[in-house]
Amino acid sequence: MEFAFYFAAGIAVASTLRVVTSSNPVHALLYLIISLLAVAMTFFALGAPFAGALEIIVYAGAIMVLFVFVVMLLNLGPASAKQEKQWLTPGIWIGPTIFSAALLGLLLHALFKAPSGAEIGLASVDAKAVGISLFGPYLLVVELASMLLLAALIAAYHLGRHEAKDATP
Repeated sequence: MEFAFYFAAGIAVASTLRVVTSSNPVHALLYLIISLLAVAMTFFALGAPFAGALEIIVYAGAIMVLFVFVVMLLNLGPASAKQEKQWLTPGIWIGPTIFSAALLGLLLHALFKAPSGAEIGLASVDAKAVGISLFGPYLLVVELASMLLLAALIAAYHLGRHEAKDATP
């Protein structure tokens, strides 16, 4: 499993560098998804399948859906659609496809070689242990984070209201 950890970490670093250095936002999003999946794979390699599953569900799933909604809401017209078709040539999929195939191979290797991580002395962390920690000693931090997210939601609602945009002289 040590190989799986270092391999996934290498893919995460390489794809994150591509996110930062990419001049095209679509390419950057593709590499960001690969980076998030690689980080989830490092959690799996460390024996924390619950944290890895949360990484995939929350970040690679929900956050990327929000990015897609933002791109859909921006709808910049036919000129933007033409430019996106030029950006989405089959050649841009080569890098993310290679990284994804490498992560898939690593996941299959990790699942069939030693699914529990017992050979390197790792214990699996289940959802009950995470819940006890979050609602035990870290209860105040969880509640503060939820208040911060609620404040951000209310601020985003008020900034995006149409009445507020129309009322400005």
